[in-house]
Amino acid sequence: MRGKRGALTIASVETFPRPGGTRFHPGLLPPKEFVDMPHRTTPSGSPPPARPGRRPRRGPRRARAVAALSLGAALLTAAPVQAAANPYERGPAPTEASIEAVRGPFATAQTTVSPLSVSGFGGGTIYYPTSTAEGTFGAIAMSPGYTADQTSLAWLGPRLASQGFVVLIIDTLTRLDQPASRGRQLEAALDYLTQRSSVRTRIDATRLGVMGHSMGGGGTLEAAVDRPGLQAAIPLAPWNLTKSWTGVRVPTMVIGAESDTIAPVASHSIPFYTSIPAASEKAYLELDNASHFAPNTSNTTIAKYSVSWLKRFIDNDTRYEQFLCPAPQGDRAISDYRDTCPHT
Repeated sequence: MRGKRGALTIASVETFPRPGGTRFHPGLLPPKEFVDMPHRTTPSGSPPPARPGRRPRRGPRRARAVAALSLGAALLTAAPVQAAANPYERGPAPTEASIEAVRGPFATAQTTVSPLSVSGFGGGTIYYPTSTAEGTFGAIAMSPGYTADQTSLAWLGPRLASQGFVVLIIDTLTRLDQPASRGRQLEAALDYLTQRSSVRTRIDATRLGVMGHSMGGGGTLEAAVDRPGLQAAIPLAPWNLTKSWTGVRVPTMVIGAESDTIAPVASHSIPFYTSIPAASEKAYLELDNASHFAPNTSNTTIAKYSVSWLKRFIDNDTRYEQFLCPAPQGDRAISDYRDTCPHT
């Protein structure tokens, strides 16, 4: 988990001669005897008399010197230039309404990936923003659960893409694939996205994440261990026989379902979360009274916090930190929330 400009000085300003052959800087007040020199003299060498009722006129040199001094002081005391904005930010500043919306600020399109054109996974569908005016995007590979196909998560693809991500929801090689296999397939999908897909030029290959449901969630944890360089992982109601994930170094949000009887949170999501080192950045969100199949239909809570987590860690966009830290309070859709706030 993403020099100041040198201050201008007046030492380099051209100097000008003064009586006696020495020189002075126009950014500094010249010696008094030079400033107060008369500008005109009478033939006798004495200064002409001043007009009654008028003050003697000061020379233009002194006015220029004072102006230069003021400019130099302003340059020396000016506030330092602010650092450039995060180059990975995409879209307008978020609000509660924008991250809960069915569609975000980006128009999207989709393209089918034939299983005959790829290796390592079973094809799928890519959802992506149509405009690249703001630059490239982070990318996410997503796996369905045991016996399911990509359609079980299809609602989430365009929803995430419209927030500024390229999303590939895969079909697995077989519907009975176990978590370790699904993890490898997620990795293969990311490689395809960034290296060979028709949208590869829209993707920043250094900003990648993985998601998955059930055994796909277990595969998400497998991929996170295997590729510690990923920026984010979100297992949804994850299932895996392995309970300890001390090797995870990827910022991970585990989303469990309180009433899950297939992957009960007490033996899956909670121990998964607990075992991940706190230094990796992690959160646990439990959907109130939800079943194992909660991620298979449109769910605002899943979408809202997935968007926030992906934006915060794939895009390094701290504008979304407000939705994660401090922990959500008073949300009746959440029965438990744990975290490692503040995030670094």
